[in-house]
Amino acid sequence: MQTPKLIRPTLLSMAILSSMAWATGASAALVPPKGYDAPIEKMKTGDHNFSCEAIPKPYTDKLVFRSKYEGSDKARATLNAVSEEAFRDATKDITTLERGVSKVVMQYMRDGRPEQLDCALNMMTTWAKADALESREFNHTGKSMRKWALGSMSSAYLRLKFSESHPLANRQQDAKIIETWFSKLADQVVSDWSNLPLEKINNHSYWAAWSVMATAVATNRQDLFDWAVKEYKVAANQVDKDGFLPNEMKRRQRALSYHNYALPPLAMIASFAQANGVDLRPENNGALKRLGDRVLAGVKDPSIFADHN
Repeated sequence: MQTPKLIRPTLLSMAILSSMAWATGASAALVPPKGYDAPIEKMKTGDHNFSCEAIPKPYTDKLVFRSKYEGSDKARATLNAVSEEAFRDATKDITTLERGVSKVVMQYMRDGRPEQLDCALNMMTTWAKADALESREFNHTGKSMRKWALGSMSSAYLRLKFSESHPLANRQQDAKIIETWFSKLADQVVSDWSNLPLEKINNHSYWAAWSVMATAVATNRQDLFDWAVKEYKVAANQVDKDGFLPNEMKRRQRALSYHNYALPPLAMIASFAQANGVDLRPENNGALKRLGDRVLAGVKDPSIFADHN
């Protein structure tokens, strides 16, 4: 993952506003918010220049990686260029996979070419059949890579599963392989990130909860949905009366960046919960909106965070 960068206020505002406009009403089967059912834009035929890149080697080794903040103090705010390079080298296949899946799914939803669907599904099934990313030998950076990869892939997969174009109608065996793998990864993510002391729960836990929420809907697992909702409530109750997250304030000069980074997974979890009849917006007196307002204010005037620190 890249060091968090500030989201432009206009885009962030749109994300927060969209989180207030989801369809309500519970359903027997878990569903994503409106938009994930979008059809393929145009079924293109004829000549094309699409080429499926080589599938990266499935990562089946232990998930133990160096941190890019290696050697930093408790604030974890100073980058270590050497360890960051080592981290990126060691995790290259994982990041190539998650970016590749997201990119090709987007291309397929735009163009509808069978080669694109084959490419996306082959990437995921190849890793699934290898039991990739399932190692129970990991450090903090390693378990973080697992949930980041799961979140990226499952959210992309949702667009295939729920599209009104039904691209998976004739690919049910592939879908079963992928969803079984996602389900196993989500179980491990739940294990990785459960029962942490409050002082250790921060943006990492929020992104873990988002990856589990996306997988819950992809696999129609209520237990995963409930866990993600529970973790959201913990996060919401970490937001103080002024919209700050105390554990992200510990990042000192990076506090604004990490508040900005912590917001999207919470907004997405709330969005998915709302689509399934669970309204999380009132939690802790509207914590999500309070956090969003504070981040927007900080993007406009970073001194707000510097002064608070």
